[in-house]
Amino acid sequence: MNQIYSLTSLKEGERARVSTLLSNGSMRRRLQDIGLIEGTEVECVQKSPAGDPVAYMIRGALIALRSEDSANVLVACR
Repeated sequence: MNQIYSLTSLKEGERARVSTLLSNGSMRRRLQDIGLIEGTEVECVQKSPAGDPVAYMIRGALIALRSEDSANVLVACR
């Protein structure tokens, strides 16, 4: 069985699939617009030295997300 974590828990080089979004309103829409929908594979590419933001590979695009936004994305690790 897959374990469910927040996107912020991924380490560099790890991959997971989006399980659900906890955000509402315009932030939920923004996350969906950049490709974070159920089943999408996400890879943590690089964390900044301060830890925020973090670069993720999402559907072939490199996207930087703040920790407060990525904490609301639940992923299933394989």
